[in-house]
Amino acid sequence: MLGNIMEIIDNNVIIKLTIDITNQPNLVSLHVVFEDGDNRVVGEVAQVTQTKMVVNILGEIKNGSFTPGSAIKPSFKSKVRLIKIDELATILGDQETKFGQTNFGTSNIYPGYKINVNINDFFSNHFAILGNSGAGKSCTVASILQKLYTSSPTPPINSNLFFFDAYGEYTNAFGKIHQQNPNLNYQVFTTNLEFGEAELLRIPIWLLDVDDLALLLDVTTPAQLPILEKTLKLVPILTGSSEAVVRRKNDIIARALQDILLSGNDSTKIRDQVIGVLTKFNTSSLSLNSQIAQPGYVRTLKQCLFVDKSGKMQEMELVVEFIRGYIMDEEEEIPESDLNKFYSLNDLELAMEFALISEGILKSDKVFDYANVVSVRLHTLASGENKEYFNFPHYVTRDEYIDYLTTNKENGGKCQLINFNINYIDDRMAKVITKIISRMLFLKASTLKPRGSRAFHIIIEEAHRYVLKNDTDKSLLGYNIFERITKEGRKYGMFLALITQRPSELSDTCISQCANFIILRTLHPLDLGYIKDMVPNVSSEVVLQLKNLKPGNCIAFGNAFKVPISMYIDLPDPRPLSNNVDLETVWYKEPAQNIVANGAVKENVVNETGAVSTTTTTATSAVAAAAPVSSNMLTQMAPVSQNNVVTTPAVTGN
Repeated sequence: MLGNIMEIIDNNVIIKLTIDITNQPNLVSLHVVFEDGDNRVVGEVAQVTQTKMVVNILGEIKNGSFTPGSAIKPSFKSKVRLIKIDELATILGDQETKFGQTNFGTSNIYPGYKINVNINDFFSNHFAILGNSGAGKSCTVASILQKLYTSSPTPPINSNLFFFDAYGEYTNAFGKIHQQNPNLNYQVFTTNLEFGEAELLRIPIWLLDVDDLALLLDVTTPAQLPILEKTLKLVPILTGSSEAVVRRKNDIIARALQDILLSGNDSTKIRDQVIGVLTKFNTSSLSLNSQIAQPGYVRTLKQCLFVDKSGKMQEMELVVEFIRGYIMDEEEEIPESDLNKFYSLNDLELAMEFALISEGILKSDKVFDYANVVSVRLHTLASGENKEYFNFPHYVTRDEYIDYLTTNKENGGKCQLINFNINYIDDRMAKVITKIISRMLFLKASTLKPRGSRAFHIIIEEAHRYVLKNDTDKSLLGYNIFERITKEGRKYGMFLALITQRPSELSDTCISQCANFIILRTLHPLDLGYIKDMVPNVSSEVVLQLKNLKPGNCIAFGNAFKVPISMYIDLPDPRPLSNNVDLETVWYKEPAQNIVANGAVKENVVNETGAVSTTTTTATSAVAAAAPVSSNMLTQMAPVSQNNVVTTPAVTGN
């Protein structure tokens, strides 16, 4: 026995030690069992002095399984001992990586003890990976996913993981996964317009609805949304060419012209506005050159718009009557096949200009003020470099586009890992593209039959840039897509992974819906306080540990972990390109050429004699493969007695 229970205060048990602690290894963070007959309460050593030990209660072992929770308290007559190996397995998991499991890393507390995680418990929930810059977030993500796909003979070939890669780091880690297993494929889309390092990310503009356009054009008020709705309604009509479409065009143009003609403005302004509309919007039958026949003569519409010296349009009634001839009493149903669903940003801009006219932008300064700004933003997009991201070469439906994203272009195989390298665009555009694609995937997942028959995981690097605490989406659209995914996505097979160094800047709703957390070194007081307040089952002791973790070390907890686990995440092989700049090379070794290939960094350095020497450093896993833990794996920490109890030398045999 380790000692006797002195006090039980809330979740803490204070034990008077009966062993000579100076002869023992470090007991902090080890698990102890309070045994009273068939009752076994499990705790974790939090503090140790030479005479006392403080243990936090974690849960109870009953019928061969561990139940977390602190509702059960030990009795004062309980025997206090270190945990047995078979009992440890009920908490940290078995050492054999079975089907439906994946290995995350190795325990920091029990040397060599593998931490295997149930795939459903972890990946069928939203999760977050948090930690300071340089703490190892990118390597943690790469290591976990590499093991998921390569450590099992039956990898998840039907998975769909979409990375929003803020720095273009992950291609080095996953780019050659097809060579390891021909059933696995990796696809990368880049936002780099200058170099063809990968296929350019392009989103079909016709797949964007009102909400998507509102985000893309940075709409700020709900009053601007009807403009977008009318634009989307008009664009397939204005770009069509069938007889029914032409009649609808004429009807729309004629109604706008009628409003202008009857606006009560002076004749000169009316003439200029009519000419302006018909110059941009016209058909073969309704244009400035349309002929108006009167007894004895025929004139064009433009000629009838003549304003005399007195400032009057003498043929106003004639023009109004002519225009009304194109207005249909009942709206004609246009066959779906006649509508042009394949349109461009320029077509959309044309439709918006007409939508603004039909909304009365020419008649009201107030309408002009809030509506014209949207048109200006669309024009800027359609005429700038960013237009290339919405210039898709052929017509596809939403489902076909998602299939396009998840199909390898070289071999036609199914892609499990899809990387959107958003490193080359500004934060606003990156946020918009991330939201548009995420929303598209959510709509796909929510309409699948049967429900949940396909799963989509969205992994967002630097999530604090895009999943914001005070985003304006909710006030504009009534929802935020990331919050909707975290609240509703799980039942549809839609999951969100947030990777960030500033959790306090994330949406509270999103972080509160995460069921699993992997937290690396975190130093900022606001982030530490946020983690303590927002993340479930985090004690003050855990928060203190977060400040002192070494790179690659983490504390994991949530649905997939029965208790908070301190572990080391094995280095991925190959690693993502997330290393710090080597200033020794950049500053002092000149000239130097660094070539990254197959996980190796080759440096050609001019030495003191003028000769060029080449050094090669290969990125390898720190722990290539943890061996299965034997029945005496804890002997490095404390000898194991004949009763298979993890004990200290002073209590062996008790």
